[in-house]
Amino acid sequence: MNIGSSRADSIEVMIGLPHLAEGELMRRARDLGQPVLVSANALSRWSRRRGVREWAGWSTGCLTRDLGLASLSLDSAGFSAMVAYGGYPWTVADYVALAAAYPFQWWASLDYCVEPEVAADREEVLDRISRTVRANIDCRLRGEDAGIGARFLPVIQGRRPVDYERCADALSLLIDRSGLVGVGSMCRRPVHGPEGLVAVIDHLDRLLPSHVRLHLFGVKGDALPYLKAFGRRVASIDSQAYGLSARMAARRYGQAKTDQFVADHMAAWHGRQVARLSGRTRRLPVQPLTGDDVPPTDAWEQAIAQARHEIRGLIEDGDIDHDAMTDPWIEQWAAELLHEQEGSWH
Repeated sequence: MNIGSSRADSIEVMIGLPHLAEGELMRRARDLGQPVLVSANALSRWSRRRGVREWAGWSTGCLTRDLGLASLSLDSAGFSAMVAYGGYPWTVADYVALAAAYPFQWWASLDYCVEPEVAADREEVLDRISRTVRANIDCRLRGEDAGIGARFLPVIQGRRPVDYERCADALSLLIDRSGLVGVGSMCRRPVHGPEGLVAVIDHLDRLLPSHVRLHLFGVKGDALPYLKAFGRRVASIDSQAYGLSARMAARRYGQAKTDQFVADHMAAWHGRQVARLSGRTRRLPVQPLTGDDVPPTDAWEQAIAQARHEIRGLIEDGDIDHDAMTDPWIEQWAAELLHEQEGSWH
């Protein structure tokens, strides 16, 4: 099944839900009739039996009943996992087991986000892109074994437009088969600028096959008038921004943040998105691409760069684990490269 083939031409606004427990929030989500996205983190169980908070598996009881939603999709919770835990507390196998526990419309690959608070420098961005490539391949393979490969959503990552191109090129077969690809590290990205949302989508629009559509993770509603300019290329966005506005309003008015209170904010937020989609399309001039990286001139820095490049290749090929890259190992690899070069000079 091509999960991008049955989408309507208009942009779908998926509602991110913080949980799937029965209550006013779920009732309102059903009434709105919009597709819903839930994070793997929302379905996690935690334990303190050993004195520290540890991940203890999935809470899937809510997935055994008919939820009555228009559709439900699954996100890997990449950003939350990186910020809260420093990495995924669950394995690829754990995550695929969750994806197989319910007939999700689609389930997104594990990926390694590159927001500045997670990836502080250029090298870390490139490292995390390679990890994302391998995680996509591992998820797809395990998904096929579990019989859910047809609903797999590849996810690409990047800081610059050309980063997303590199990631998409490495995953081109998966993307072509899916027809829909998730674009990560979007939620804190400005609309304007050479690394802004419009610049990224414009670049992807120029290079991806015409049948491939995009799901943009965490995009705020004010970007919708600009996304309309890309025609049917953008299939959907998701957001849980209404939760932040509900929390701020509850604090401001000294009111409890009940499901009823949050549901009211969710309905109001959804109405604003519908209005934006019905409004006029806005366009930005084509943004200049960010320049290429300047190669280092120092011999040690050159060796470090070469070591990183070679290790990234091994990660993408699956020869080493995508969490295995560490600074001491990179330095050791670089030292061996320098030693080999010095030996060739004599």
